[in-house]
Amino acid sequence: MQKDKEDRSQDACAHHHLAIRDTMELLSGKWKIRIIGSLSFGPKRFMELKGYIDGIAAKMLSKELQDLETNGLVNRTVLQTKPITVEYKLTPYGYSLQPVIDAISDWGMQHRNKMIAHLKKA
Repeated sequence: MQKDKEDRSQDACAHHHLAIRDTMELLSGKWKIRIIGSLSFGPKRFMELKGYIDGIAAKMLSKELQDLETNGLVNRTVLQTKPITVEYKLTPYGYSLQPVIDAISDWGMQHRNKMIAHLKKA
């Protein structure tokens, strides 16, 4: 009985770690979470998005957007304007990451405030 319980626990842990790994691989790098976070406020044109994400090169933004599009998180729409404009927006599936992005943002703000308070004490 105890052995069965341990085996189920190990299986659950292995599945949990597999899901974490899959998520980390999908959102890996320093840009994807920031791109998703920026798009969570609404659709953005390429250069507008580049302006929101300090330090990203156009080539890297393009690569990351393609990867997010391939994974069904972002839609790319070519607008019939002159010159042609491309707009990016989160898909409903992309918006399903909103609680994760919000939790990361909230934790980051708490951590920043904690470190600032710690430095003021020092």
